[in-house]
Amino acid sequence: MLQIKVLLPLVLLLFTVSIRSQDKIIKLPEPQKEIGKPLMQALSLRQSTRTFSTEALSMQDMSNLLWAAFGINRSESGKRTAPSAMNWQEIDIYAVTAEGTFLYNAKDHSLLKVSNEDLRPLAGKQDFVKVAPLNLVYVSDMSKTGNSSSDDRLMYTSADCGFIAQNVYLYCASEGLAVVVRGMVDREALSKKLNLKPEQKIILSQTVGYMKK
Repeated sequence: MLQIKVLLPLVLLLFTVSIRSQDKIIKLPEPQKEIGKPLMQALSLRQSTRTFSTEALSMQDMSNLLWAAFGINRSESGKRTAPSAMNWQEIDIYAVTAEGTFLYNAKDHSLLKVSNEDLRPLAGKQDFVKVAPLNLVYVSDMSKTGNSSSDDRLMYTSADCGFIAQNVYLYCASEGLAVVVRGMVDREALSKKLNLKPEQKIILSQTVGYMKK
């Protein structure tokens, strides 16, 4: 009886930890790959917008957006919707929202919560960044770039980030969402909040939301 009394609180504690761990992972719905405007129409509509509705994106829109950005489109090889030099796949996407910040996991098509804070003010220096529902922060993990030179790392990771940002632009043009890519980010403060390693570098941020009515 004494053993049961001792073990019961331990079991409850482990169960609670397990639940909390699961709560940090959000499985995204399957991306809707059949939707959207034809490519040439999306290109004609592509533009930067700096006014956003404060309405949060739906989980379906978040799923579609992240898959379009850098999701896996060839399951047999794990290759993605945007190219990367030497298939490094070194760019991580952080979704910064009012509810916290999440790391996109393309393999599981899920979001891992990495912060409970509203870090949007650190994701950009313009006023609209603080109220827009979503800021995508692109982080390059230089540890995945092998023995490449510092010049090659800078060139290739910047190009890889640009490919992803353009995918986001085209998805937003296709679906009528507002979007703008930005270089003005409080990199030092945001890196600390995200517990980034020295080899992880913030490249760009991209604000996304519904059109302001």
